[in-house]
This record gives sequence, C-alpha cells and structure tokens, in this order.
Amino acid sequence: MGATPTRRDLARLAIALPLATLARPARAQAATLSVGDQLFGNRSVVEVAGQARDLPYAIDWKQFPAAQPLLEALNAGALDVGMIGDLSFFTVFAAGAPLRAIGAYRSDPATQAILVRSDSPIRDVAALKGKRLAGTRAGWGQFLILATLKRAGIDPSEVEIVLLPPPEARSALAAGAIDAWAVWEPYVSQEILERGARTVADGRGLSPTVTFVAAHVDAIAAKRAALQDFLGRLSAGRAWVRAHPAEYARYYAELSKIPEAVVQRSTEQQQAGFVALDDSVVAELQRAADLTVEFGILRDRVDVASTIDRSFSVV
Repeated sequence: MGATPTRRDLARLAIALPLATLARPARAQAATLSVGDQLFGNRSVVEVAGQARDLPYAIDWKQFPAAQPLLEALNAGALDVGMIGDLSFFTVFAAGAPLRAIGAYRSDPATQAILVRSDSPIRDVAALKGKRLAGTRAGWGQFLILATLKRAGIDPSEVEIVLLPPPEARSALAAGAIDAWAVWEPYVSQEILERGARTVADGRGLSPTVTFVAAHVDAIAAKRAALQDFLGRLSAGRAWVRAHPAEYARYYAELSKIPEAVVQRSTEQQQAGFVALDDSVVAELQRAADLTVEFGILRDRVDVASTIDRSFSVV
C-alpha cells in the first residue's frame, strides 16, 4: 500500500457480513461462537499464540472496521460476543443494549496521546490554548482532550475542538489544518516513526484505557461454557503477545499491511493484558464514565457495576 494504511484502508480487509448473516439469530447453532472483532486485532492474537487449536466449539469471526458497526451487530443479536472500548460500550449500554461486559483487558494509558507535528512550536499542554485539536466524536479522543484541558485548568472555550475520525485527522495534522491530534495506538507509533510526531500529553491518570469483552445476554444464558473458554484463550493469547512482540509484529504486519516496526512498537507500548473487573477497576471506570457526562459526551450517568457480569473469570 505504500504509506501505512488508515483504518479506512484496513476496513477493506474486513470480512464482509451479508445482511442475511446479520439477521440470523446468533444462538441458532450452539456449537459455534460468533465473535465480533475489529480489523483482525483479536483474531490475530488468538491464532498467533496457538490458542485457536483444539477448540471445543467453532469460532465464527466477524471483522468490522470500527466499534459502531460491531456494536450494532452485537446489539441486534447477530454476534455472541465482541471486543470494544469502554466508552463505546457505555454509550450503547446507556441506550438499553442487552449486553454485559464479561471480561476486560487494559493497555498502558500512555498509548492514548495528544500528538503534534515534529515542527510544531507546541511543547506542553499550556501551549494548546488558542489551537485546533482533533479527536474522535463521543470517543476517547474527545475525552482525552477534555480531560487534559480540565487537569491543566484550561477552559474548552480557549481551544477549538474538531471532531474527526482518525483518517481525516491524520491528513489534517499532516497538512497543518489542525495543531494537535488526540489518538491511540497504532496511530501513535505510526505518527512517531513515520513523521516524527511528538507527544504533549497522554492518558496517564486520565483514561482507564480498557477494552471490554462484551457479550449479548442471550449468549451468556446459552453459551456460558464457550464464552468462559474463549475468555481464557484470549487472555492467554494476550500474555503470549506481551512476551513475543516481535513474533506478533511479523504475523500481524503481514495480515494488516501495517509496517512491522509500527506494529512492534505499538505492541510493546500497549502491553495489553487482562484485568480483573474488581471493585477498584469498577470505581476507576465509574470516575471516567462520570466525567463523560460532565463533558457532554454521554447524556445520562451510567452505573458501571450494572454493566458487568462478574460471574466469569480469567485464569
């Protein structure tokens, strides 16, 4: 592809989902677990770590270019389970989606960052005043901008926030149409390695940086054993990837066409691993969810504890 592909580019790799498939009840075949994934990110982890062997059930992987269509399919019952960011999950849960988080893995919060170009005069958060900042609408990009400004005592009215998806924001930063971009991995590594971007702020102390494994309530009732087994395999896969970032980078680079160096740096920076959904993690997520209401990202408060099914375990 030449330059590192954007998510829009990678979306072309996603497995097509015929409308007839989406309309089919996901619980129709008990021996199959229908799993929603984004751009092969979790399928690659399970496969490269050898966790796809000797399955007591079949996995029907469905690939999506972003969280929103995955959540739509999961909400409709076309999927049993899927992996999505915490804020996206809270948004659909608040709207009444019959879903529960049954597991979660966390990345280093420094991998959510506000980036500037290599030639930018911006050296710290204070210098963001009067600038144009881009982030994803109703996502952690927008959240990171507002949380960073709040911690620095900068009123949002003192900056211009432009809500853009990553492909458009990346182009805008390169063209100088925006001054800073709030984004996550692998975009952070891509910008740093390919364009010399600099980080002026990150998610440490601000963002939980949690990805939920979310299941439809019908699947929880009908396919508990398969879901529990899948959680264990995904957790083992994540542990293997943390220990073998170079091997994983080679595997995923071939699959995604993202340069191997970008994948390896991103993997090493994220250090993604499963966490227990215990009281301390729930409290941390609740604080972040409450901030999204303060920021106007979510309209109503979400009771985080009620979104989680703690009857599942990850060994």
